Amino acid sequence: MPVNKLHDEFHTIDMQNGWELPAGYTPGQGVDQKILSGGLDELNKRGTRTRLLRFQPGVFTTAPFEHDYWEEVFLVSGDLTVGNDEHGNGGTPFEGTTYAVRPPHVAHGPFKSNGGCLLLEIHYYDPV
Repeated sequence: MPVNKLHDEFHTIDMQNGWELPAGYTPGQGVDQKILSGGLDELNKRGTRTRLLRFQPGVFTTAPFEHDYWEEVFLVSGDLTVGNDEHGNGGTPFEGTTYAVRPPHVAHGPFKSNGGCLLLEIHYYDPV
């Protein structure tokens, strides 16, 4: 996994193929990712990654989580609710185009999407 980002000019992203299960999610849950650039070396706490994260309609997670890297999230399209309970109820709904930035070790989630959503995420360790 590359931890450095390479020079990469504008090109068309294949939105149908190349999606994979992100770490921390279960197969069939309806959440997948497409790495656009870079990578994180979580063992050595270095690197930077840009990815698309996609929630299928009706998906919800059940518990908050945290990680040891910075995270910037831009809700490109669709709807995302933050802070639902373990049954997918409640929380604060957002629609594209909204943005969040989180420092390391900040608990966030759970999340749900009624109609599905697409997020652009940038993850990195200090220093940037």
